[in-house]
Amino acid sequence: MAAPVIERLPILILFPHSRCNCRCLMCDIWKESERKELSAEDVRRWLPGWRALGVERIVLSGGEALMHGDLWRLCRPLVDAGIRISLLSSGLLLARDAEGIASHVDDVILSLDGPRAVHDEIRNVPRAYDRLAEGVAAVRAASRSVGISARCTVQRRNFRHLRETVRAARELGLDRISFLAADVSSEAFNRPGGWTGAQQSVIALAPGEIDELATELTLLEEELAADRDFIVEGPEKLRAKLLRYFAALAGDGDFAPVTCNAPWVSSVVESDGTVRPCFFHEPLGNIHRDGSLQEILNGGKAVAFRAALDVATNPVCRRCVCSLNHGS
Repeated sequence: MAAPVIERLPILILFPHSRCNCRCLMCDIWKESERKELSAEDVRRWLPGWRALGVERIVLSGGEALMHGDLWRLCRPLVDAGIRISLLSSGLLLARDAEGIASHVDDVILSLDGPRAVHDEIRNVPRAYDRLAEGVAAVRAASRSVGISARCTVQRRNFRHLRETVRAARELGLDRISFLAADVSSEAFNRPGGWTGAQQSVIALAPGEIDELATELTLLEEELAADRDFIVEGPEKLRAKLLRYFAALAGDGDFAPVTCNAPWVSSVVESDGTVRPCFFHEPLGNIHRDGSLQEILNGGKAVAFRAALDVATNPVCRRCVCSLNHGS
């Protein structure tokens, strides 16, 4: 049984900036009109407490972190403290910030939605793929030590193109690629109250498309056998994360069992200071008004939440598209 009090927190996810420079079909963050940011001064003030918690890695998420007004000043004390930094990004600003990335970031995880035409359609931004490619080249030129990988969010517009997506990642010179299903059922990604059934149906696969996904996964396994090390998930895990997930959403069977310890080994601090146990669960407090991160995570609300949480049966966890199992 996990300890009720968190003494060490290896992973901390920060949303430095609230807005995004893409208009993706499966996300509503781009609809955020208010600019909210974590300040460099705040991070510097909070850092001693984070070090006391044993934070080893900061993940910059959001929102597009590279839209922050002074991101590298925010990151500098983290780097000086020996904390590793991972950047999740759309890739549109990589070329502009290549030198800053080379100086502050250990690895970059880019959103890649498919080959050029598919990626541009889903991102809904002109030349999104080409700008991503230019950014990858710029970061590689600035540093060969920064890892650059891709994450593909699978949905109705791209599930027929998984093999092409892997080839695109190879052509871009990325280190690896992972896949996850598009989340359609939570309030994350700036969807308070969640999506309606009609909105979900635009992204989730229809029952008649599940067999097509199964065929694409089989072809992926057969034709790209040499890419097994390049694709993070093995065939069995891909089928659980994608095929079984979309089938369950369509009412055919149950979701795959979930193994996750995110609320015990990580936390999320959003651009307005909201603290969550993960991307998908309800807030535990706000770091601007409810005390330090350690006080919030070990306060009565957070301890009670973790004590009652059974990830195997919790409805939010059962539908989670990106569970974490750190340390296993």
